[in-house]
Amino acid sequence: MSALPLLFEIGAEELPSSFVDAALEALPKILADELANARLTHKDVRALGTPRRLAVVVHDVATRQLDLDEEVVGPPETAAFKDGAPTRAAEAFAARLGVPVTSLSVVERPAGPRQKAGKYVVGRRVEQGRPAMELLGSVLARVCAAVPFKKSMRWADLDATFGRPVQWMVALLGEEVVPVSFAGVTSGRSSRGHRFLAPGAFDVKTPDGYVAQLRERHVLVDRDERVRTMMERVKAAASAAGGDYDDEPMLVDENASLVEEPQVITGSFDRAFLALPAAVIRAVARGHQRYFCVHKGPDELLPSYLAVVNTANRPDLIAKGTDRVMRARLSDARFFWLEDQKSPLSARADRLGGIVFHNRLGTVKEKVDRVVALASHLAQALGLSEADRRNIDRAARLCKCDLVTLMVGEFPELQGHMGRAYATAQGEPRQVADGIRDHYRPVGAHDDVAPDDVSAVVALADRFDTLAGCFAVGLAPTGAADPFALRRACIAVLRTLMDRGYGAIAFSEVLGVACDGLAGKKLDLSRLETVAKLEEFATERLRGLLASATSTAVADAVIAASGPAALRDVVAALARTRALQAVVDANEPWLDKAKLVAKRLAGISREARPVLHLAEAFRGSAKKDDLVIVKLVSELNEATQMLTTESAVRSALMSMGQVATVLDRVFAETLVNDPGDPLTGARLETLAYGAQSMLRIADFSRLA
Repeated sequence: MSALPLLFEIGAEELPSSFVDAALEALPKILADELANARLTHKDVRALGTPRRLAVVVHDVATRQLDLDEEVVGPPETAAFKDGAPTRAAEAFAARLGVPVTSLSVVERPAGPRQKAGKYVVGRRVEQGRPAMELLGSVLARVCAAVPFKKSMRWADLDATFGRPVQWMVALLGEEVVPVSFAGVTSGRSSRGHRFLAPGAFDVKTPDGYVAQLRERHVLVDRDERVRTMMERVKAAASAAGGDYDDEPMLVDENASLVEEPQVITGSFDRAFLALPAAVIRAVARGHQRYFCVHKGPDELLPSYLAVVNTANRPDLIAKGTDRVMRARLSDARFFWLEDQKSPLSARADRLGGIVFHNRLGTVKEKVDRVVALASHLAQALGLSEADRRNIDRAARLCKCDLVTLMVGEFPELQGHMGRAYATAQGEPRQVADGIRDHYRPVGAHDDVAPDDVSAVVALADRFDTLAGCFAVGLAPTGAADPFALRRACIAVLRTLMDRGYGAIAFSEVLGVACDGLAGKKLDLSRLETVAKLEEFATERLRGLLASATSTAVADAVIAASGPAALRDVVAALARTRALQAVVDANEPWLDKAKLVAKRLAGISREARPVLHLAEAFRGSAKKDDLVIVKLVSELNEATQMLTTESAVRSALMSMGQVATVLDRVFAETLVNDPGDPLTGARLETLAYGAQSMLRIADFSRLA
């Protein structure tokens, strides 16, 4: 069967960048599904687009749809025939298939997902494939209607909706135009170049030449090519300005979807504005302007910025306009900076009482008081120095004070950063200032945790209070809904404990202290219920973190053995998974035996309570392996007592290897559950204790 490339371009008024990105992500699947429904085979589907156009190129689309020959199950026999005569149901079924009623047959069908077992009428639908040109018009019209937008609009007196009014459409199968009608526009082969640099219409010759023809007209319709070109020009402009560009992914993504051909304009501002904190200048530049700052280091900005624009016409005039915008925004920021410093951060603490954290959990001021108390408890649990405790107390008291500053009111994304800047300017110790900023870390899944004890303890206290409070008033996440980002908060707590090596902090114990801080609030759950629900919630988050660090099987084995008890020391849980993963990766020969032994011991544990009997209990035993069992279980018990480091776990695993090998032989040669042996009870209890010792490492039976 012959095949040709297919091009479909929808030209529109400028789409917002988020609309472009979402459409390009969804288009390939939408078109592939529609082609499949039309029984048109094809190869790769490639989405292309800019703010003015969304396009799809499909390789090797069949010029004719596949023939159809299929058996179709219809209504039950009892509904299709009455007294041997066909009913309306049978006639309608036959008409749908395009066959006479006499061609229908009755067959016995087993039960399926949508039908009960019984006799059903079946018929055969046979259709000869139609030319693709007869089908593609309706296929592409449905694609237009299915493109997802956050908000669609209607225009003129049309019923069709789209992200922005449609201006033109190009639809080609090979060199032939596919007739498509949508939103009052009929397709052709006429497309348009860059609005300013090549505004005229032109005819697209073939789908294969589409990208090159647009490139000649200053439109980089391939997003990847557009990003590469943009960043090459940004890098060159930054180098010419004497520095490097602001490496912020959001700026790359947004700017790439705002232009058809990226041009970079270098702007400048008065050096006096460099007295502002670097974070403020970056926020001003990124804000609505989406400019790249130029810097020599994280806190050493140059008085230059880079603007990605959509035209190369009159760059001097564009720079004059962007400079004026930057100057006005920076002037506002300088006013906020100077006004905010007229009051010390500590003087703003009482104003936090005017911000509601949650109507049932009180104000931000009340939350800060709870965080201060909880941070003190954590610092004591970690055995930190008196100096660190003073800094932690100070950072906890000031950590939210910048929320009531003018600067954060204008730039909410600067919370924490402005607290650090004001604290530094007002002479607070460096650890306190950094703690105010870094207690929000990790901000995202790939962000590092707080880098020192002061900021890490305040970060933990803040999130423990949020978790305990929200769960206690019934705000636990349900399905995809998580308005208070509690999943992220829980993961941040676990990551901080693991990355900072805080094995001395027991998750559940701190939760209990956090619940105590909610005294006087009207709660839905008791302290015990809140901790239990959060333990279950956190255990699943811990499983995911351990799986990402090792593998799903190893993480399941460790969590299955410990359950919520793993939260008592998440550092040790991580050590167990890493050491066990090394054994799995090395494919140690004893591992298969350990799995079998674990299953046997799990069965014994259900019948006998775990007790470690000494050798004296088996004096005079007729079974020579009883003393072997006692020795092995005693050694395993000793090896698994302190599994807090990877080296300790490795030592326990070496002991586990010997136990697994010998017990595998014992189970093969000895009747351990001998009903006629008076020592069977003690033997089974000792083996049950061995199973308990094995579970301190992991449930080896889960390592399938």
